Amino acid sequence: MGNIDLEHLRTWIGKSCSDEDLIAARHARLMAATVDYPDAARIRDGECLPPLWHWIYFLEGLPARELGRDGHPARGGFLPPVPLANRMWAGGRLSFLAPVRIGSTVRKESSIRDVAHKTGRSGDLVFVTVLHELKSAQGELLIREEHDIVYKETNAAGKPPAAPPPATLAQFGRTWTPTTTTLFRYSALTFNGHRIHYDADYCREAEAYPNLVIHGPLNATLLAGVAEEVSGRRLRDFRYRGLAPALLGDSVTLQANVRGELVALHATLGNGTVCMQAEATLS
Repeated sequence: MGNIDLEHLRTWIGKSCSDEDLIAARHARLMAATVDYPDAARIRDGECLPPLWHWIYFLEGLPARELGRDGHPARGGFLPPVPLANRMWAGGRLSFLAPVRIGSTVRKESSIRDVAHKTGRSGDLVFVTVLHELKSAQGELLIREEHDIVYKETNAAGKPPAAPPPATLAQFGRTWTPTTTTLFRYSALTFNGHRIHYDADYCREAEAYPNLVIHGPLNATLLAGVAEEVSGRRLRDFRYRGLAPALLGDSVTLQANVRGELVALHATLGNGTVCMQAEATLS
């Protein structure tokens, strides 16, 4: 495992923090504009926040001196100081237990659940699993989320091997092509300073991506929205996993197949590569 001291990193398990935020309608309306939400009139106080839009709240704003080279918070605070160059939002699992109401005040409690080492094609990988629980002012649990963060060695030059396309034809498909404006707006909405989303030189020179990287959480949010759209029902559970980076210039097709209480979802690039797969359970 090279210089990875897993025993030390695992001492972060159980570390916790909490935050509170107003689920403001203004911020939600900015998100609606960013993703071209089809029912913008619904974004008002008292309405249910669309799935995964809670990611635009509870934002951490550290001063520049407390940021790492990649623009993220420096390691060794809430998250363990994993000594691998790149970190990515790998996937997660969510249960929607009660609506998050626009205009309400919500508390978020987070804790480190696990730190694990694996070896992949690119070398060492460290997975950190974080539990987030969103609760109402009265203490009702609204969302339970497990978020997987992966740390890895510097990418080899060029694109990684392509993930194969879905085995079955999709019942629903919609294609979108993010622009630099899309990436800027979503980074601003989430106060995400990760340089892979706006600094092309950093992408190429430090992380070996040929172009800016489209946010994985943005693709996950759009897939969750598609699941609600095609089923006409709210989600009870949502599971997603990133398989390959989507880069600026790629078109992304959001695909869905409804199978009873389940919706199988894929985000597929123009060359057929699946960059994200997900599954939703309907309420």
